[in-house]
This record gives sequence, structure tokens and C-alpha cells, in this order.
Amino acid sequence: MAGNGKDGKVVANVVKAAVDRYGASQDELIPILNEVNREIGYLPGEALNEISRLLRVPKSHLFSVASFYRMLSTKPRGKHVIQFCESAPCHVAGGREVWIAVKEYLNIDEDQTTPDGKWTLLTTSCLGVCGVGPVMVIDDDIYGNVEPSQVPSILEKYH
Repeated sequence: MAGNGKDGKVVANVVKAAVDRYGASQDELIPILNEVNREIGYLPGEALNEISRLLRVPKSHLFSVASFYRMLSTKPRGKHVIQFCESAPCHVAGGREVWIAVKEYLNIDEDQTTPDGKWTLLTTSCLGVCGVGPVMVIDDDIYGNVEPSQVPSILEKYH
């Protein structure tokens, strides 16, 4: 991930590239934030400062948007992000047991990152694939009909 050392020049370059791609318009705020988040791994304060300056948007507004959308983060996340669906259909289909298995396997709780920086565990209200619950997404990979016994083999696929 570029800028993981939070080098100011790298962050500024990532922000400039995103603003150049989408344009310095408030209408493009979410795509810009998303690209910077993806490239750096999160939205550090210096990136929000630079976006604020280039788009002429108050930093408080940027922080509000960044904290509202689950895909964005203002703090570093792990190399792999697990989003676990906690909606009613997934819960009824056995989601609670799978959730417990994931937490126990990783030895972390919701909104935490493993000490080695490999995993971040998040919950989400719905992933839109209720017919195959319980569901979890790892990075861009969707896993449906997950059973607790499958958790180790699913997570071991990721390096």
C-alpha cells in the first residue's frame, strides 16, 4: 500500500492523483475519498487536510463523510478486511455462530485489527446477498452459506 509510512509527499501525490482523476468538485468527494483510502489503506489526517484544501471543503465535513461510510476509515486497517453481515436473515441462518468462530480464530473483536496488521474485523448491516447467509466479505471476495467449521480454511487462503 502506498503511503503506509505516511510519508507526506506520498500522501500528497495520492491525493493529487485522485483529485486529478475525478476533478476538484465536491460532487466527486466520495470517489476521491474512496481512491485515497484504497491507495493508502485509510484516510490519514494529512490526506483529509489536502483534500479539504483542494476541494475547498471543511475538514469536519470530510471527517463526517469518512466516518459515515463503512468502506472508508480514518485509522489504519489490516491488510485484509473482513466485513461480516449482521442482518436478520444472516443471523437466523446461523450468523451468530460464524461470527463467534471468526472472532475466536482471529482473537479480536469488532472494529479491531490483529496485532500483526493482517486482519481487520467489521460488521455491516447488509451485504445484499441474503439468500446465501450467513455471509462475509474478505477484501472483494464474498463467502455465502458459511458454517463455523469453514472459518479456518477460508481465512487460511489469505497471506
